[in-house]
This record gives sequence, structure tokens and C-alpha cells, in this order.
Amino acid sequence: MRLPILYVRNKILGEYKVKNAVIYIHGKYGTAEEAEYYKKFFKEADVIAFEYTSDYPWNFKKEFSTFFDDICTKYKKISIIANSIGAYFSMISLSEKQIKKAMFISPIVDMENVILNMMKWENVSEEELEVKKIINTSFGESLLWEYLSYVRKNSIIWDIPTSILYGEKDDITSLKAMNNFANKINADLTILENGEHWFHTEEQISFLDSWFEKSICSNAD
Repeated sequence: MRLPILYVRNKILGEYKVKNAVIYIHGKYGTAEEAEYYKKFFKEADVIAFEYTSDYPWNFKKEFSTFFDDICTKYKKISIIANSIGAYFSMISLSEKQIKKAMFISPIVDMENVILNMMKWENVSEEELEVKKIINTSFGESLLWEYLSYVRKNSIIWDIPTSILYGEKDDITSLKAMNNFANKINADLTILENGEHWFHTEEQISFLDSWFEKSICSNAD
């Protein structure tokens, strides 16, 4: 007897969705190739890199949602690893998605303050930015009134189980801001003494590895 096409399709998807997936979202100037590093931590799950193309949150939200929904059709449970601004984009884009666990490395949790600080460095007032709409800075970044307005109108709402790794000397997000954010979303916050925003030294990478092992074990099925 020939089975209905719909039944066959669902049976195939059901078999495929036995595995879990971990999506890696890189930070600014990062690349999808960074995902290769994290495969050693996930023996029973597929690590999938997301090479997004959007620069601004209003575009990224649609792009990531589409990507995530496609992955959902193929895997049982999905976790995410996100770095720096990739974590910010993830939080404003995926708060309503079915995510098992989020692991954030040096996440940007107060984008408004980041933009205001860049404005201070360039001696740009809010009034000037509102009139000009976009101002190119001497340090290579562009200030956009639309970006600042979007950030203010779209606060982070995030209740997914989350572990955060943060460097005490992070020059983008203050320790106070990170502590406040972690308390707000009930995240497990780990702080590396004298650590930086970019984890790159031998000591920092070793600490990151240990943190990953602990974070994964604490959330094992």
C-alpha cells in the first residue's frame, strides 16, 4: 500500500529532527568561520554558522527570523552562541522563538549608551544628528538618527535561559550595565577579571573554553 505523501514527509522530518543544533552569530568584523571553533564543545549537536548581511537591527530582525525558522524545521532543539553585537541583534530578533539556551560572549546590552558614547567622542549633539540624519565619524563609524530612534523604541525583552561571559575591562559595556542586565533577565553571569571585550589572549581563550564546558554541562538534556 502506498503511503500518503504528507505522511511520508512528516516521517522523514521526524527522523531528521532527532538532532539538536547550535547557531553561531558572530560580532562586528567577525565571520561565520568562527563557528568552527565551537564544534569541539558539541559532540551531539550540529553547529551552524549564520553569515548575516544586515548592518541594522530593523533589517537583521527579518533576516535572522527567516534563517531561524528554516533551521527549526530540521532540528529538535536549538541553542545559540552570539558574540558582541551579534548578541544584541539576537535578543531583539529572537525573543519569541523556541530557543533552548543562549550563550553570549561580551554581549552589547545597552546599545543606546554605545551610540551616545560615540556621539560624545565626535562631539555630536542629538539635535545635530536629528537634523543631519547621518554623520560619518573620524573613527570610521556612521552615526544614524534612525538607529538611535530604533534602539529607544525597541527595548530588549528576553526571558530565554542565558549564560553570559564578560570581561571586567570591557570598553563597550560597563560592569554596572552588565550586572544590571544579567539581574534583569536572570542570566548566569561569569566575569573574567581583567578580561577585555575581545577574548583573544591565551589566558582569555582558556577561560572561555572552561566557561563553555561548564555552561553546556549545566544545561545538558
